[in-house]
Amino acid sequence: MSAAPASPAVASRRVGQLAQGATIVRYALQESLRRRVLPVVAVLTLIFLVLYALGAHFAFKEVSDSRQAGFGVDIDDRSLAGSTLLGLAMFATLFLGAIISTFLTLGVIRGDAESGLLQPIAVRPVSRTTILVARFAGAALVSVAYVIVVFLLSVLITKVTGDFTPDRLFTATFELAAAVAVITCISVLASAFTSSTAQGITVLMLFGAGLTSGLLGQIGDALNSGTLVDISELASKVLPFEALYQDGLYSLTADISGTTGYLLSLGPFGGAVDSGAGIVIWSIVYCAALIGIAAALFRRRDL
Repeated sequence: MSAAPASPAVASRRVGQLAQGATIVRYALQESLRRRVLPVVAVLTLIFLVLYALGAHFAFKEVSDSRQAGFGVDIDDRSLAGSTLLGLAMFATLFLGAIISTFLTLGVIRGDAESGLLQPIAVRPVSRTTILVARFAGAALVSVAYVIVVFLLSVLITKVTGDFTPDRLFTATFELAAAVAVITCISVLASAFTSSTAQGITVLMLFGAGLTSGLLGQIGDALNSGTLVDISELASKVLPFEALYQDGLYSLTADISGTTGYLLSLGPFGGAVDSGAGIVIWSIVYCAALIGIAAALFRRRDL
């Protein structure tokens, strides 16, 4: 039995909610521009890309396509250099994207409520959930677009300077963008409990904790320590952006085997780990849960 079509009144209300959400997204972006967050990040990004291009140029200038490492073992220097550079680029892009998402959601609940910025919006016929989701959507869209553009520019620089491209570019880019979206969700939830300054500190500390947990997992594998590996896996569930980042690193060199592939699996800042498709599904559930909790807290908050 097919469901009855929505009445014109319901459809009109939904269109109105979408329009209100778009207005709130525009308001959030205007507020970020007023704070001069995006111009500062643009300057930092330009500096990073220039330094990355210089580093890539001199790195590839010194390497050959392959060499003997002894005992008959061949190492592909070009793949090693290119993958390491892109791994570093992925880390830097994730870090800059985390800064953008944090500042775009700074004080989205508690901070704006205490400063009086939410009252003019909340008194209008728009639900608090719509306000929160719209603010999150605006911050996530900007942050995701930013990391995609910057990472693809890094890939282009690597291709031009060293004629190297990663194995699974789409997967690596998608998981990098998803990792930034997860950080945005964490920042939105943190805004319900902390002031603006404390929110920024909290999110960036959690970012560092996630990367540290990845390093612990690599150390645990090397030492055959089940405890360290278990801690790392638990942290990847609690902070899934780290697992997405590690899987993105793995995607860069997934088709490289032998000694070169082993060296690249160590990866910068956490190592490359094949987390599988399950991490993407978990990240979606995780983000939905965090936004749901933040919305529930927002509805109960006195303005």
